[in-house]
Amino acid sequence: MTETPIRALADRAELAELVARHSVWLDEGRYDETGRLFTEDVVVTSLRGEARGIEALVELARSGHDTYVRTLHSKANLVIDVDGDTATVRAHDIAVFVLDDKTEAVAAGVHHYRARRTAHGWRFDHLVITPVALTEALGRAL
Repeated sequence: MTETPIRALADRAELAELVARHSVWLDEGRYDETGRLFTEDVVVTSLRGEARGIEALVELARSGHDTYVRTLHSKANLVIDVDGDTATVRAHDIAVFVLDDKTEAVAAGVHHYRARRTAHGWRFDHLVITPVALTEALGRAL
């Protein structure tokens, strides 16, 4: 009787952890951990283009993030829907892009993830990033 609610909670926790790890993956350049987050056949669509597969995804991520001194992504307002061995996750993303030691830019978007349960746990197989706002370079206040 309690197995189904516990499984649902475990699934939701694992999916929320994947979303958090996606931010860390980008911010710390942990591209060697890509297989822990995404399936081999992942498809990602963003303003920077579309990537199909792990190798193309890493290339897309590097092209968009390796040019900055540092990035900091923060995901919030997760809406998780699980349907058996598939799931969707919607998350708001606010990102700070450090341009140099005095200047940043800020971006906001909505991430629409699709995931599937694999032999190694949940993995994202699809991601669409919908931009909401992007600032010009901003001077640092502190």
